[in-house]
Amino acid sequence: MQTEVDLAKTRNIGLAAHIDAGKTTTTERILFYSGRLHRMGEVDDGDATMDWMPEEMQRGITITSAATTCEWLGHRINIIDTPGHVDFTVEVERTMRVLDGLVLVVCAVGGVQPQTETVWRQADKYDVPRIVFVNKMDRVGGDFHEVLHQMRSRLTPNVVATQIPMGSAEGFEGIVDLINMQSIRWRDELGTEVEYGEIPAEHQNLAAKFREYLIVSLAEINADIEKKFLSEEEPSEAEMIATLREGTINNQLVPVLYGTALKNRGVQPLLNAIVELLPSPLDVRSVQGKDPKSQGVLLRAPDPEEPFAALVFKVVSDSFVGQLFYVRVYSGTIKKGKTVYNATAGTKHRIARILRMHANHREDVEQVWPGDIVAVAGLGDTRTGDTLCDLNDRIILEKIAFPEPVIAMAIEPRTAADEGKLDEALRTLVMEDPTFATRVDHETDQRIIEGMGELHLEIIKDRLLREFKVEANLGKPEVAYKETATAEAVGESRFVRQTGGRGQYGHVVLRVRPAAVGSGLIFESEVRGGAIPTEFIPAVEDGVAEAMASGSVGGYPVVDVAVTVLDGSWHEVDSSDFAFRIAGNQAFADAYSKARPVLLEPIMAVEVVTPEEYMGEVVQDLSKRGANIEEMRATPTQTRTIEALVPLANMFGYSTSLRNLTQGRATHVMEPHSYQAIPDEDSVRSNKQTRRKR
Repeated sequence: MQTEVDLAKTRNIGLAAHIDAGKTTTTERILFYSGRLHRMGEVDDGDATMDWMPEEMQRGITITSAATTCEWLGHRINIIDTPGHVDFTVEVERTMRVLDGLVLVVCAVGGVQPQTETVWRQADKYDVPRIVFVNKMDRVGGDFHEVLHQMRSRLTPNVVATQIPMGSAEGFEGIVDLINMQSIRWRDELGTEVEYGEIPAEHQNLAAKFREYLIVSLAEINADIEKKFLSEEEPSEAEMIATLREGTINNQLVPVLYGTALKNRGVQPLLNAIVELLPSPLDVRSVQGKDPKSQGVLLRAPDPEEPFAALVFKVVSDSFVGQLFYVRVYSGTIKKGKTVYNATAGTKHRIARILRMHANHREDVEQVWPGDIVAVAGLGDTRTGDTLCDLNDRIILEKIAFPEPVIAMAIEPRTAADEGKLDEALRTLVMEDPTFATRVDHETDQRIIEGMGELHLEIIKDRLLREFKVEANLGKPEVAYKETATAEAVGESRFVRQTGGRGQYGHVVLRVRPAAVGSGLIFESEVRGGAIPTEFIPAVEDGVAEAMASGSVGGYPVVDVAVTVLDGSWHEVDSSDFAFRIAGNQAFADAYSKARPVLLEPIMAVEVVTPEEYMGEVVQDLSKRGANIEEMRATPTQTRTIEALVPLANMFGYSTSLRNLTQGRATHVMEPHSYQAIPDEDSVRSNKQTRRKR
């Protein structure tokens, strides 16, 4: 069976970057030069193709990852443009899970920034091969030497330049290709007239040095190139590209390219590198999963003859189609109208439509193939991370792990008529966004929404009004505290209810102890001799999970504890799931209250870039906010970069404060770092009591 497009000529790539590095502008240029667009959109003008949401146009930032497809040199390139703002890092996380390759865009002036490092760690987590495009070489302060140094010291020592720029800032005139040792210039404003020529004399020495470093790096991978290098022979262009591709796919090397997307320079060589160096689905090892019944390891190769297997990595609401489910197909094929099995949820679904997406534009297709990234309609209550597979050959692929929300706000409908609409809208948004959560505070009867930052929740509010026509009021932001145990303790509960008929009886003894950070709930049973029948143990676990939703210190969720059921008793007639659920709930509450519980607060990694003259004021202000200053360093543009860890509770309103301190000249970014115990819990308790009174 032949695939629709040769798999060897398919590239599934993402573009990722720190905010304002020029990632979406680079994507626009890729689409223009590949013929997908006939006019380049601009982020600043609000007409960038990939930033199609009204909130994106208004703010000039990418909020949601958008997929598209283009053609270059006979290759089909599936592209996902991801957000750079840390509040929307979930979009990068789930995109990284399904990519074969990554283009990391780095600003030539800003260099390696916090979100650059976050994206790099995400790519490492999923073992994604990558290339780097150093953008904005036309900007004052752009320094390709400094950017290379930062990447080698803060990301990986394996970065290797395959180009060097000719000049910088207003003097940036093109690049030198170190593989074929020629200069590349662009002669028109649109960048469509590409001129190849001799390397100017003033750049020849530097080009020779960087080419030698490139050949040495390739010689460490390829023995033939090593022999030629030792014999002072020149490797061929084909040898260099093949070895560079091998090193890139195996994450032994990270090629670095240069240009300025805004001024239309350097994008065609980037497209060449994407098809020449990044892997096809055939170059990526078979995806691994588990048999839903035996839990044995299963593999699926990118072959249309293999059983169908795909991962749902994104769910969105579409005003025309309804809910759309973005899937990456790893093996097999499926046609519109056929039935697939959701192995994660244990449900069957008929594929209503298959759509190839170009941002928010849709193109119907009849069939999907291995390596495809498409949107599917008709999957019911399928969630992000679910596995779709063949009805008769079932597999569950590894799920995607998402960070916990760190900020919360109360939300209420403005009118009684909006109440039902608000509940339905929030349910839809929770399905779409795994880092967005909603709950009811039973002490205040308020709806609480939780997210990754103030901007995240602000966007949620905008979407409620625009998409769902729901008007809502948001309260002031509050920290999403958590609780945990710091000691081991045993608790016991005997739940007995006697009514006129059958009674209720459940008796549970359990132990609570601290668990590793990020482990959530570890539940196990050591009950012996049938003290509690096996069928009632899940009910005990349900009761424990319910109790963990509200801890004894401040009523916040309990995390990272290990619970072991030790003993108990039951009654042949009166025992039930209900009774053991209540007994488990109360036994946990008893043990947890004795396990020296503490409050945990989110600590944020903050980076501030400020002109040197405001350095003292900025550091002093951070210190007042309880910051732990980790590093201060100079940058090439006469500014200072400050890196600090600060409690989130002390950072509300920081943007306004920083703007006032520096006359609007400083910038900052903030992302979740960790949860840490609060030294002084009295302030948090009083805050909780104040909320209860309201």
